[in-house]
Amino acid sequence: MKELRPLQQGVIAAARASFAKGNKRVVLQASTGFGKTVCAAHMVRGALEKGKRAAFVVDSVTLVDQTVERFYEDGIRDVGVMQADHPMTDGSKPVQVCTAQTLLRREYPDVDVVFVDECHERHEAIWRWMERCPDVPFLGMSATPWSKGLGLKYDDLVIACTTQQLIDEGWLCPFRTYAAAKPNLDGVKVRAGEYANDQLSEIMAEGGLIADIVTTWQKLGENRPTIAFCVDRAHAAKVQARFQASGIGCGYIDAFTDREERKAIEQQLNRGEIRVVASVDCLTKGVDWSIGCLIVARPTKSKIKWVQMIGRGLRINPEAGDDCIVLDHAGNTLRLGFVTDIHITELDKSEKGKGEAQAQPVALPKDCGKCGYVKPPKIRECPGCGHVPEVQSEIEEHAGELVQVNGAAVKPKKAQATPAEKQLWFSSLLYIARERKYSKGWVSNQYREKFGVWPQGLDGLPLEPPAQVRSWVKSRMIAYAKSRKREAA
Repeated sequence: MKELRPLQQGVIAAARASFAKGNKRVVLQASTGFGKTVCAAHMVRGALEKGKRAAFVVDSVTLVDQTVERFYEDGIRDVGVMQADHPMTDGSKPVQVCTAQTLLRREYPDVDVVFVDECHERHEAIWRWMERCPDVPFLGMSATPWSKGLGLKYDDLVIACTTQQLIDEGWLCPFRTYAAAKPNLDGVKVRAGEYANDQLSEIMAEGGLIADIVTTWQKLGENRPTIAFCVDRAHAAKVQARFQASGIGCGYIDAFTDREERKAIEQQLNRGEIRVVASVDCLTKGVDWSIGCLIVARPTKSKIKWVQMIGRGLRINPEAGDDCIVLDHAGNTLRLGFVTDIHITELDKSEKGKGEAQAQPVALPKDCGKCGYVKPPKIRECPGCGHVPEVQSEIEEHAGELVQVNGAAVKPKKAQATPAEKQLWFSSLLYIARERKYSKGWVSNQYREKFGVWPQGLDGLPLEPPAQVRSWVKSRMIAYAKSRKREAA
């Protein structure tokens, strides 16, 4: 089984602490690339060791086999599948991998705990299951649990870390964004909080915009393996045709593309036989392809869709490049901000309405007038080309610390500790205190030295500490011993 990283151990400890407090419905929020399925596999294994049964619910058919493969990699082999006439169908197995769609038509499996992947999708089958089995704990997982009303179904939100923290710590790659030709969306209707697809398709399918998609990729895409997010099937087909007419191999995937064909297209991309894949409402969740560039040709008002799209390019893929290039033809970055700046810290409890919760306001970036590089707010010199725009009016400037955003070579702020990280350290310190027969006061003082505040609202569950906690405690003990020697001298 894969060894868990400290942040993963911390979020598992925080989730368990939430259940221990009496919460039955808990959401685990973690960015793309964090390893949510790895964490779930660890907890599934723990349930099996206690003789319990577990269900893992996925959002689409394409994620069934991928989840089973992940479980097998982690040594969990006693798995059945609930999806159509899948060859692994076996209700007697203690672990059941199910699709939410299949659960609408079948009896719910008899399990002791349920894991819900992409819980922000709010499937009716899950709500019914919760109502029928109020004592069964549910752990929802999502990078973007921001749907309206989600807080009416789930009791608590556990945040593992931010996307920026994962970039700073080397779990995800940095990205740089270019604002290409932007569509005129004036007059486009908004339905249920999102742009009307039929009108978007007409605008984005214009010959000039599609031509710009190809020429911009040729100029800035560095011939990297690329996903192009399109509006609908007609739009994606035109994008594919234009790339191919320019001598650039381009695949096509939509919701009707079966698993075998998707795999074949991925292999073609890896072998360099094609360089781009035009996608429609696909490849935004649970995709681990080696991608070095994203073409965003799908305008959206949804921060959930925006974060999910960009997340496809942030996994570490050295063969695809040391960062991700984002070619934003939809104006999403300038309208919504960088995905590293989008944060929602509470589940929404709206009783009416669809769509998603309001994110905390962010300062919007601006594009460089010379090269199109999208630069962070309050940064005048373009990190892409070094261009400094002329001052148009007298303004007062204040010196301040620059923040690393979007791959700019500037000094980053120190990442703030997440609740999950604080829980991990507190539980680890409790374990060490019990091991060495230290007082609770020692735990509180060590915690305060680490985070600058006293521990509050944390669960008192001791947890075997990772190496980094033991090393830190050892360094503090050595420093204390040296200070005592100096005082004695």
